Amino acid sequence: MKKLSARRRHPLAALVVLLLALAATGGLYAAFAPAEKAQADTSAQSLAIDEGKKLFAVGCSSCHGLNGQGSSDGPSLVGVGSAAVDFQVGTGRMPAQQPGAQVPRKKVVYSQAEIDQLAAFVASLGPGPVAPTKDQYTSTDPNDVSKGGELFRTNCAQCHNFAGQGGALTRGKFAPSLDGVDPKHIYEAMQTGPQNMPSFPDSTMPEEQKKQIVAFVRHTTNEEPNPGGLALGSLGPVTEGLFGWIFGLGALIAVAIWVAAHTTKAKKS
Repeated sequence: MKKLSARRRHPLAALVVLLLALAATGGLYAAFAPAEKAQADTSAQSLAIDEGKKLFAVGCSSCHGLNGQGSSDGPSLVGVGSAAVDFQVGTGRMPAQQPGAQVPRKKVVYSQAEIDQLAAFVASLGPGPVAPTKDQYTSTDPNDVSKGGELFRTNCAQCHNFAGQGGALTRGKFAPSLDGVDPKHIYEAMQTGPQNMPSFPDSTMPEEQKKQIVAFVRHTTNEEPNPGGLALGSLGPVTEGLFGWIFGLGALIAVAIWVAAHTTKAKKS
């Protein structure tokens, strides 16, 4: 006991204890820190960027430049983020077939893996909106549909119509129909504001509100039944009245002509 007590009072005892504590801490950190996973994630991200750069050079650089700096045929992609790439390429709008007032949705050219690689490369050019995860645009609250309806009528209906069926804009532009659009792409459109659409970043419209709008659009365009039959574009009394005048009144006129013709023949005979 006297020897142990003497060692504790030794001037180097505190230093030895500190070194042992540091060694133990370092050993525990080395044992449990996810260093290999971090390195693997970094390596996978670098590979995705490299592959995306190759795809970009072949399919996008003729308009947007080799480094996404833009040209007279296409805007700069620096800072647009992965969300814009996932939306534009994932809906088939890019690569564009030809210039015009608006690029329409068409058949997708790339696989989702290739789209992710393109998005990784463009995201590496500068910070921008990140493609959302499924939890960000998938609603589990049944009240989100009604809340999303209020938000949609306030912010979106003036262009997309109250039922999301789209509408005409000026100079050959249009707000596309939201029927059958992937919920992720609806969310990304609000993030990035493609073409004529304004953007709704989280500072303007929080993530929860965007999720509610997605829930409303999905319910209205895909799930809500239509007991009245043919929706006629869901444009309301304008198309319904036009249908009534053209077909309803036209049918009555045709019947009246048929009756008059047969009445005249009967009198002559």
